[in-house]
Amino acid sequence: MVLDIDMLRDFYSSYSEDVSNAKKVLGRPMTYAEKVLYAHLYDKKDLRTFNRLEDYVDFRPNRVAMQDATAQMALLQFMNAGKDRVAVPATVHCDHLIKADVGVAKDLPEARKTNNEVYDFLQSVSKKYHIGFWAPGAGIIHQVVLENYAFPGGMMVGTDSHTPNAGGLGMVAIGVGGADAVDVLTGQPWELKMPRLIGVHLTGKLNGWASPKDVILYILGLLTVKGGTNAILEYFGDGVSTLSATGRATICNMGAELGATCSIFPFDKNTEEYLRQTGRGEVADMALKNAKELEADADVYDSPDKYYDQVLEINLSEIEPHLNGPFTPDAATPLSEMKAKGPREDYPMTVEVGLIGSCTNSSYEDLSKAASVARQAKAKHLKVKAQLIINPGSEQIYYTAKRDGIIDDLESIGGVIMTNACGPCIGQWNRHTDDNNRKNAIVTSFNRNFRRRADGNPNTFAFIGSPELTVALAIAGRLDFDPAHDLLVNEDGKAVRLDEPKGDVFPPRGFDVDDKGFIPPTENTGDVEVIISPTSNRLQKLEPFPAWDGKDYTDMPLLIKTQGKCTTDHISMAGPWLKYRGHLENISNNLLMGAVNAFNGESNKVKDRLDGQYKEVSSAAKDYKAHGINSIVVAEDNYGEGSSREHAAMEPRFLNVKVVLAKSFARIHETNLKKQGMLALTFVNKDDYDKVQEDDLISVTGLKDFAPGRPLTVEFKHADGSTDKFLANHTYNQTQIDWFKAGSALNYAKKHYN
Repeated sequence: MVLDIDMLRDFYSSYSEDVSNAKKVLGRPMTYAEKVLYAHLYDKKDLRTFNRLEDYVDFRPNRVAMQDATAQMALLQFMNAGKDRVAVPATVHCDHLIKADVGVAKDLPEARKTNNEVYDFLQSVSKKYHIGFWAPGAGIIHQVVLENYAFPGGMMVGTDSHTPNAGGLGMVAIGVGGADAVDVLTGQPWELKMPRLIGVHLTGKLNGWASPKDVILYILGLLTVKGGTNAILEYFGDGVSTLSATGRATICNMGAELGATCSIFPFDKNTEEYLRQTGRGEVADMALKNAKELEADADVYDSPDKYYDQVLEINLSEIEPHLNGPFTPDAATPLSEMKAKGPREDYPMTVEVGLIGSCTNSSYEDLSKAASVARQAKAKHLKVKAQLIINPGSEQIYYTAKRDGIIDDLESIGGVIMTNACGPCIGQWNRHTDDNNRKNAIVTSFNRNFRRRADGNPNTFAFIGSPELTVALAIAGRLDFDPAHDLLVNEDGKAVRLDEPKGDVFPPRGFDVDDKGFIPPTENTGDVEVIISPTSNRLQKLEPFPAWDGKDYTDMPLLIKTQGKCTTDHISMAGPWLKYRGHLENISNNLLMGAVNAFNGESNKVKDRLDGQYKEVSSAAKDYKAHGINSIVVAEDNYGEGSSREHAAMEPRFLNVKVVLAKSFARIHETNLKKQGMLALTFVNKDDYDKVQEDDLISVTGLKDFAPGRPLTVEFKHADGSTDKFLANHTYNQTQIDWFKAGSALNYAKKHYN
């Protein structure tokens, strides 16, 4: 059964015509990403040339996807929007709250028990508002979307930063905060600054141990975690046809680590085959009829420098297996260099755990390749040195892989099968170790490796590679093992070599599943009650944030001046805090607890001006709030890098933080701050960051004249009586300024769109 078929038929019936009209207005050939963007304008009468990185554009996405950790806050906001049902197809996926502990047989029932009230809430609110519900164990949101919903030429937003995974099937799929999702769910215009375009020209063909994962790991080394900010990466060239649909999804998925808006591949035979293999032949047929406009125009491919803002030339034949890390996904190291780099950088060289899965690499093809390496270990009498953990991408993948012997292959070398969920990738991993502070190394096929992320240990050096390489390194137990060149001594004392991994893109007998775990939207919802206990410590109804009082922000104490990388993991930790994602008051207790205080080099220890004591960041913020005092956060570059979690913006807003002043912001987080009625300001001169002192009182003035393109004034009053005054930039347009004045985007929308 093709889900949301009526929406798909309606979309494809006008897609090519919409693109044709756009080309007439632009008067030039179009890239594929441009075609999709212009075909999704909120109002077709607004069709004109939009300037990249300048114009904010209103779009009308086709659908919304939400995972259980972020869906809670998104849907709590939606409940305040005054709507009877969602305006576009939407789904909730229960994948984040399931802890990986001892294995699926125990972990899944335990998760259902532990998270029962959250699941009941999500199921009831889904039923109430006509939302599809994917139950715990059904699979990881992005793999489930790829198998069931993603379609060429479509546009989707999702409350998870790795929503761009669907770009592997040719979607403009963008990770957003919950407030953005609510815009789409309520039928309002969804706003995005027109992104710049990075064309990635692929030639050649991967060989040996190189995989699609290594392509994006290589690109991360080129561009860094900031290099894709406000950009769409569009892949083209002869090399594209050599990559499977799921391989392309892997590349698009980790494009999020570049800070990219999204990534996209054109429609071709591989896309068509994936649609047919996953039971969506009718979608494939409709896409074929629109195939000409599901790729860039020929002139673009002939002269890419004329149409893309930046072009990367990548010969797939030259790509090596990579290990990226530790602590940041753009620390790219070709595996061939690890023998020299590891000891030089004092990496722990023993691999203790190999982890396979996550939304990045959990397809049938991924598991198939990993299993081919596992079979070799058994056949060649190799003892596996490291623990091996596997998280399949969906129930359909698990069921089919189990049928085909892939799961047995992985278990035969000691692999532990966890639930079809995110688990260790997001810190939901109960790692069994005697000392969770010791220095050690793990290898994963995940997408992020921030410090403390996987297991809470700040001294776990996490490296990212392909699933097949992860299994090879788990067998060898060494970071510097190169399976293409190195031998291993087996239990018989013989030196043996691992052969290149082989796998099936699709199951030879097709996909199969007993129960996908899906509850479709319900039509009769009038008598459905949304379940929220008034005494719950995990769910809490939201109260609207207050509107701006019309005054400048004066003499605000500095809550914290963060030093170095400050991701959303630092601002609002995941792991054990995931259980409070539906309770703003309780989760606010983790505010900025991972951020490093620039004045003492410690985390979660800041000075409270009211009593002079050093305390947790949230405690100081609560003290200021209790006394009716606003506060401010000062930060360095790319503040808010990482996930789409809007809690990282809602928590400071709840605790009376009015301003974040940073050297620069990550795209999603900056938008989330704006949506919640906060000021996101940047230093005109980044060196002014150094002028901020611990006991400063900080003012932001000029708010009565707050306007697009007009800087605001910031003044630091130092303890010695001296001052520093300078201008601070912002990127607010008039609508976003109206959000600020109303107290939040939702407050504004309730007045103007109901």
